[in-house]
Amino acid sequence: MDTVRGAGVVVTGAGGGIGAALARRFAAGGARVVVNDLDPARIEPLAREIGGIAVAGDASGVVAAARDALGGTVDVYCANAGLASPGDAFADEEVWAAAWDVNVMAHVRAARALLPQWLERGGGRFVTTASAAGLLTMIGAAPYSVTKHGAVAFAEWLSLTYRHRGVKVHAICPQGVRTDMLTAAGSAGELVLAPGAVEPDAVADALFDAMAADRFLVLPHPEVAGYHQARAADPDRWLGGMNRLQQKWEETTGAGAAAPGAATGP
Repeated sequence: MDTVRGAGVVVTGAGGGIGAALARRFAAGGARVVVNDLDPARIEPLAREIGGIAVAGDASGVVAAARDALGGTVDVYCANAGLASPGDAFADEEVWAAAWDVNVMAHVRAARALLPQWLERGGGRFVTTASAAGLLTMIGAAPYSVTKHGAVAFAEWLSLTYRHRGVKVHAICPQGVRTDMLTAAGSAGELVLAPGAVEPDAVADALFDAMAADRFLVLPHPEVAGYHQARAADPDRWLGGMNRLQQKWEETTGAGAAAPGAATGP
């Protein structure tokens, strides 16, 4: 894509999986790419491979260092870092807080740092790696599902607020992708996501297709569009179907058989 050639691109969570695939695809298109991860050892080989720049550290605060590494301008920001965060309503407060911080607030902090320059010059592109769970939901993963809904909601807000000022926004919402996060999803992931899982390169392809079409939703699994429509058209029917899936998971694995603390009262 001509819009990618020479662009300054930042990809957080680029140590593997979707992030690494995005970084390779942008670099192949002629972009100047900063790859970010908490662990320098995960991104330095990738930076060498693609001729990019490794900037290690927390994704929440990487914009300033990445901008400096790119000579003062970030054209495309891929908010890809995320936490799988399985668990139910009884998950520890720390699990909920970490999921919220990484899956939502890191995006908010990045936008705060990027928007002044983008709005001044009239252009920029923000890419959120969310999940089909952010449009639908995911059994066995309350913190993940709730915060991915938040990530999609924030991306929608950015798009509706700033698109007339040149800011383009895309929300990537795949189902299963063959990454470490799929493994971390455990038995629920094996039941729901693994059968139709795609390679990370397919996600990068879907993003580039959406960028070319100027389309907000990026759906590496096109069937998610139908599920999303069915959920909106008849929420009770959709929830009933998901509950049956929940019951199947419980019967297969024994998960969710007892709610921790349920008998102890407030």
